[in-house]
Amino acid sequence: MSWAAAISSVVLGVAFLVAGASKIAAAGSWPVQARGLGAPSFAIPFVPWIEVVLGALLVTQVFRDIAALGALVLLTAFTALVMRRLSRGQHPPCACFGAWSSKPIGPGTVARNVFLMVLAVLSLVA
Repeated sequence: MSWAAAISSVVLGVAFLVAGASKIAAAGSWPVQARGLGAPSFAIPFVPWIEVVLGALLVTQVFRDIAALGALVLLTAFTALVMRRLSRGQHPPCACFGAWSSKPIGPGTVARNVFLMVLAVLSLVA
C-alpha cells in the first residue's frame, strides 16, 4: 500500500465519519433534507450508518479496497442526485453533513463530491 493510497483513504474516511455522524445527530432534519434532494425513501435511514461504517473501514484501512469502492458508489449516487436537482434549476439544502450543511446545493457541491471521488479512486489504485 502506498502513502498516497493510505492518506487518501484516511482523509476520505474522516469525511465519511463526519458526514454520517452529523446526519445521525440531525435525526430530525436529515430525512427531510434527503427527501428534498430526491433520495429514495427506503435508503434514507441507512445512509448515515453506511457512511459511518465505510468511514471507519477507510480510516483503519480494514477492507480498504471494498470500503473505497463502496464510498465511490455512494458518492456517485449522491452526485447524480445533486446534478439532477441542479439540472432542473432546484437548489435544496445540501444535507451532506447533517445540520452543518444547510446551504443550498450548487456547483461547489459537485466539485466537493468529485474531489472525494478522486480520493476514493486513489485509495484503490495508488
